Amino acid sequence: MTDATRRTLRTLVQTTIALAATMPAIVQASGIPETLPWVAGALAIAGGLSRVMALPSVQTLMPAWLRSEPSVDDELLALRRKEDATE
Repeated sequence: MTDATRRTLRTLVQTTIALAATMPAIVQASGIPETLPWVAGALAIAGGLSRVMALPSVQTLMPAWLRSEPSVDDELLALRRKEDATE
């Protein structure tokens, strides 16, 4: 799975959770002026979720297909630690 596909899926999951959290208020609201605060709330929740999902501790809890790829630097550091441990 490409990194772009993985990012798209993560954003979709985050936005779905944010909308599910605010959907009852959106449904009860009648009219555009009343719905705008809830749209802002959904965006704030989606932004917060994206920050939380980027944490390494949360990454380990996610299924492998939803995790972000480790950076090249992290992989090189892991190899270096492994070499240092064998010496």
